[in-house]
Amino acid sequence: MASILDSVNQRTQMVGQNRLELLLFRLAGRQRFGINVFKVREVLPCPKLTAMPHRNRLVRGIAHIRGQAISIIDLSMATGGPELTDISNRFIIIAEYNRTVQGFLVGGVDRIININWEEIMPPPKGTGRDAYLTAVTEIEKELVEIIDVERILADITPVNTDISEEVANQPINVSKENLTILITDDSAVARGQIKRSLESLDIPLEVKKNGKEALDWLKEKAEEVGGKVNSHVPVIVSDVEMPVMDGYTLTAEIKADPNLAGVHVILHTSLSGVFNQAMVKKVGADDFIAKFHPDELATAVKKWLNAEVDVNIE
Repeated sequence: MASILDSVNQRTQMVGQNRLELLLFRLAGRQRFGINVFKVREVLPCPKLTAMPHRNRLVRGIAHIRGQAISIIDLSMATGGPELTDISNRFIIIAEYNRTVQGFLVGGVDRIININWEEIMPPPKGTGRDAYLTAVTEIEKELVEIIDVERILADITPVNTDISEEVANQPINVSKENLTILITDDSAVARGQIKRSLESLDIPLEVKKNGKEALDWLKEKAEEVGGKVNSHVPVIVSDVEMPVMDGYTLTAEIKADPNLAGVHVILHTSLSGVFNQAMVKKVGADDFIAKFHPDELATAVKKWLNAEVDVNIE
């Protein structure tokens, strides 16, 4: 697994092609799960864990890796399954989500696959784990489940969604009448966090679950207004990882459509890494914010709302 994060430049070429690479792994049984390789730092045999007092029951202990103390979350327990036993023969996936590094204890690691986001679908209802799933796909005639890691992290460490008084008092210099802010994210937890952070702007919020839904809604809006939509939908806050159509492809589609190109796109994602700015530039996004800091998000939205004033003056 030492080569998981090499060839970053090669992976960057997938941007705008609606593709991703998934690291497949197992928990307590035969069921396979997936995690985006872009979020993975490395995969290691589980080292000795140090127990910490008063820790969350899902955290099996602390691992000291490359000079850093990392919490190790039992991913089987976190999704409602049994505790993983014999952890000395298990693996940990070191990943970076929402500006922090976590270790996920898993039963075994399979391999990396390259797949199109169109092949990744929302989870079916009644799967038992659907509360913890963000998507599913089929690999070799078997269902692969993609876990809503943001849901798990929110269960362990709830996120503050309140914006500060200072940010709340920053002016919005554009008329709010007939405006809508579009939000798209496949994680129910993330959608709720974003909504709670932006509700103080007193602008209606339209929420979609993936890039395809968001793009279809924008095109319908363009037909409704008879042309360019940015004076009605000046800003979209979009996740990057979404089934059917990812945020990069959504951005590229928006910027390629004359009626939609004026919409300011903020990519708001748990993906981290130095390559993200190159990706953002490639697809033409206006902003990139790592999840989740409500002040940064609200400030960025206000910035691009106020940008509409300058555009209209010109």
